[in-house]
Amino acid sequence: MHWKNIWVLLVMVVLVVLPIAHENKPTDASAATAANATAQEETGLAQQIEAILQDKRLDGAIVGVHVRKANDGETLYAHDEDLRLRPASNMKLLTGSAAMEVLGPDYQFTTEVLTDGKVKGKVLQGNLYLKGKGDPTLTKEDLDAFAKQLRKQGIQKIHGNLIADDSWYDDVRYSQDINWSDEFNYVGAQVSALTLSPNEDYDAGTVIVDVKASQSEGKSAEISLTPATDYVKIINKAKTVGANEAKSISVEREHGTNNIVITGQIPVGATQSRSWIAVWEPTGYALDVFKKSLQAQGIKQIGNGKSTLGKTPKHAKKLVRKTSMTLADLYIPFMKLSNNGHAETLVKEMGKVVRDEGSWDAGLAVMADKLQEFGLNMDTIMLRDGSGMSHKNMIPAEELTKLLYAIQEKSWFPAFEKALPVAGESERMVGGTLRNRMGGDATKGNVLAKTGSITSVSTLSGYVTSKDGEKLIFSILTNNYIKGPITPIEDEIATVLAKYEGE
Repeated sequence: MHWKNIWVLLVMVVLVVLPIAHENKPTDASAATAANATAQEETGLAQQIEAILQDKRLDGAIVGVHVRKANDGETLYAHDEDLRLRPASNMKLLTGSAAMEVLGPDYQFTTEVLTDGKVKGKVLQGNLYLKGKGDPTLTKEDLDAFAKQLRKQGIQKIHGNLIADDSWYDDVRYSQDINWSDEFNYVGAQVSALTLSPNEDYDAGTVIVDVKASQSEGKSAEISLTPATDYVKIINKAKTVGANEAKSISVEREHGTNNIVITGQIPVGATQSRSWIAVWEPTGYALDVFKKSLQAQGIKQIGNGKSTLGKTPKHAKKLVRKTSMTLADLYIPFMKLSNNGHAETLVKEMGKVVRDEGSWDAGLAVMADKLQEFGLNMDTIMLRDGSGMSHKNMIPAEELTKLLYAIQEKSWFPAFEKALPVAGESERMVGGTLRNRMGGDATKGNVLAKTGSITSVSTLSGYVTSKDGEKLIFSILTNNYIKGPITPIEDEIATVLAKYEGE
């Protein structure tokens, strides 16, 4: 082809291609805008959180993070937000919100004393029943009050049996994935419809064991129980040692028994060692303490009366009754102190109220229904318990923030939000598990969130108000880490959110 023809063709190609290229190429103004957006993103929220997530403690771990605006649910940041991760005690956010919806903030548990007999003179001719209906806040003081009221009714003797009734729930004491190593500890206490708490932390089904040094070394340590009970057997192997020696006390309950074994040493003049130990079969524990309360009021069993477990007959007459605090008030120790027993009790209570079956299976089914109504995708969530103790619970971070966004419109939400731990607030029933964390100006009193921790899992999900006054919702789920602590990483992210100004 002649070179002139080739030149003409080249000119034609250029004329055709140039408009196309020009159509796809940004103008100088649009290029500048794109560059500015990129620069802003690199110095903004995403870049700050990504930098935190480079921490070497997270090497080999999995982290799901999701942040959204509280007013409209818009996502501000996401990192592996759709991965199913173990929530640990962040599971209580699901249990707590579902129970609030099912039961209501004014809901109360009850405990009753009934009889199938009649009072003749000073003698109750018939059995006396202590019937529990799930109250995790029942204490020795409540049982003492029952005994005093019975005495006022003229009862001084019981010609019959003393019977504990826990049939409001089933007799399955542990959620399905509880570890043996947790059984004796208060975090793994058995769940019964009739149970007892030793103090106002309301760790139901536990007894407080105090170990004190004797006045001289070489002697056995001194042991006391709260409340006083013969239901457990103390095996004391702990010794008092010299004032300059180290303190080392171990308190454990032997599996399948109520033998509490105390070992180690405590120096003369040292502060006491205190442990909350979960009892085996807490129904019998409540019955034992109730019997002592009756005896303290001079009420005695006569004849061949026994103390045993049983079911209250339908025709039994109610003698005295106690109602618990409302759910709104119970949520303070439940959420602030991350009480596992409360969570599992709420699961069974939901099952009892909705399906007339006080079991984990029924309660978790009710819970799943409510979570779905809140808009959660239950196809990506696995529920195994109410407390988060199970390593088989799974939920993505995005689903947790979705929950926290959805429940804001509920009438009970103010009570729920009030129950969340508050960063940096030293008062135990305000700061809860966050009382010693995030005490800086930006976060103290500003971060309201649920903590979570089991082996290789650390979580934090809740609310924070940014520097420019925008309420944010966040969830941070860390799984499979080996070297911690991870909480400083969570606190860094929360602090970034507290200092965030809209981009």
